[in-house]
Amino acid sequence: MALKMSDELLGIVMPILVYWIYSGIYMALESTKSFDNYKLHSKEDEDDNNLVSKTTVIKGVLLTQTLQAVGAFLLFTVTRGNEAETSPREPSSLIIIATQFVIAMLVFDTWTYFTPRYMHQNKFLYRHLHSWHHQLVVSYAFGVQYTHPLEGLLVDTVGGALAFIVSGMSPRTSIFFFLFVSLKIVDDHCGLRLPGNLIQIFFKNNSAYHDVHHQLYGGKYNFSQPSFIMGDRILGTYMPYSLEKRAEGAFEVRAAAGIKEYNKDG
Repeated sequence: MALKMSDELLGIVMPILVYWIYSGIYMALESTKSFDNYKLHSKEDEDDNNLVSKTTVIKGVLLTQTLQAVGAFLLFTVTRGNEAETSPREPSSLIIIATQFVIAMLVFDTWTYFTPRYMHQNKFLYRHLHSWHHQLVVSYAFGVQYTHPLEGLLVDTVGGALAFIVSGMSPRTSIFFFLFVSLKIVDDHCGLRLPGNLIQIFFKNNSAYHDVHHQLYGGKYNFSQPSFIMGDRILGTYMPYSLEKRAEGAFEVRAAAGIKEYNKDG
């Protein structure tokens, strides 16, 4: 059964393409000295703390994205014919699409909150799956999908499928939803805090927020992404932080109430 080229195939290809374009822009900015003052970590932090090379990360991301593309292909193939396109002539079409978008965000956020959190609590799953992602203490923009391939399927692919099915969005609407997800998760891992960045201004779970989660003291906190922080706020995994200027320039993310208070339970 062939995919419709204009919608379903674009829904598979475009998020991956945007992922690499957007992360490539960030990597270019990061290599420019004029942006050093906006970094959350120094080059020394990266060299001392990261456990894998950029080449390894790129290979891992490409493998994960290949498996996710196959999963998306199967999803569109199975659901093809069950998703009716909403006529653009209907005056409520934009409201319907906006509602589907919000539902998809809530479903995806809920799934991607609880699954990584459980993987942090379950020592076996953390050791064999989720620890891959935390080999990057200083995250790269393109490293957000550096995960164990099985985790990529369980978290992102299944989460995306649930968001697509539960929201009832069409393949065409899903293009824009998954483009948003790609942009947001790359931005959350970019390692920069840029003035005028609307994503970082509008969303509270931005690059600084998620940087806390990648530090040793914050691994059990600030899980929420990509859209809302309700999960952390409601379920007690929110760690407040401050963003302070280093003497040598750039920023430092610090737990506002101190590391020991948040790490007292191990």
